[in-house]
Amino acid sequence: MNSLFWPFGRRCRVAKESIRDAWILQQFEDTQKLAHALDQLGISYSWHKVVPFVGALIPEPEVHDPRAVVMFGSYTLWRYAESKGLTPGVFRIKPFVHEMPWQTYMLNGPDAIFLTVSDIDSKLPQADQHWFIRPVADSKEQAGSVRAVATIRETARKVMALDPDEIPNGSLRPDTLMMLTPPARILKDWRIWIVDGQVITYSLYKEGARVTYRHEIDADALAFAQNMARLNPAYSPAYVMDICRTEDGLRLLETNCINAAGFYAADLVRLAEVIDAIA
Repeated sequence: MNSLFWPFGRRCRVAKESIRDAWILQQFEDTQKLAHALDQLGISYSWHKVVPFVGALIPEPEVHDPRAVVMFGSYTLWRYAESKGLTPGVFRIKPFVHEMPWQTYMLNGPDAIFLTVSDIDSKLPQADQHWFIRPVADSKEQAGSVRAVATIRETARKVMALDPDEIPNGSLRPDTLMMLTPPARILKDWRIWIVDGQVITYSLYKEGARVTYRHEIDADALAFAQNMARLNPAYSPAYVMDICRTEDGLRLLETNCINAAGFYAADLVRLAEVIDAIA
C-alpha cells in the first residue's frame, strides 16, 4: 500500500483526495508496528533511511505542508526536522531532572550525582558499588542502566582517549552531563504516552527483573501518571514518561522523546490517531 515515494498527506479511506499531515518513518521494528497502525487508520506514510553523521534522508521526503509533519525513528531525526523547518516534526523535551514540579516524585532524585564524562574518573566515588547512570539530556548517547563503578570509569576513559574529531555525532563526549543515582529495587515498570497533558496509552515493560510487555497498568499507577502530567502541563505537547512501583511507592523514572521511544505493548492505533489530530 505504501511505497518509498507514496505522496504524503492523503487519507486512503476518503473518496476525494485531500492534503493532510505527513508521516515520515525510519525503518525499525517498532516503526513497522506503527506503520501497521497507520494502515488501519488509513493514514499515509513513507519510509526513509538516515545518512549516518549527516542526517539527510534517503529518499528525500516530498512534504506538502512543512507545518504538519510527524517523524518517528531515531532521536537524531530532530536535526533534519529543525533544518527543514518541519513542525511538529520531533517533540523535543527538556531534561526531566530539572523539572521542579516533579522533583519530589523522582526515583532517587535527591541522591543524584551529576558529572560530565570528563569528571567521572576523578570525581566518582571510589567505592566498589553500582550506579544507575544515564545522560541528563534525552539525547540517546547511552541508554540508562545499572553499571559497576569500574565499568563506568572505563567507558569515561575510552571517551577521553579519543580526539574530539573522532567522536561520532550522537555519542558520549567529554562534556556530556551524566546523572548517577543509587540503584533501587523496582517491582514494576510502566511506559506512559502523554499527549496534550492526557495519558493516551501505556504498557507494562518490566515486572521485577523480568522484561514483559503487556498492555496493562495498575489503577493507582495510571492515576499517578495522569497526576504527573497535570503537575507539569507546559513540559511538552507529547512525550513518554516511565514510572515504577518501588517498595516505597510509585516514582517517576524518566521521560523520553515520544518519536524515538520503544512502543512495547502500547495501543498504537489510539496513539497514532491522537498525534495525527494534533499535527
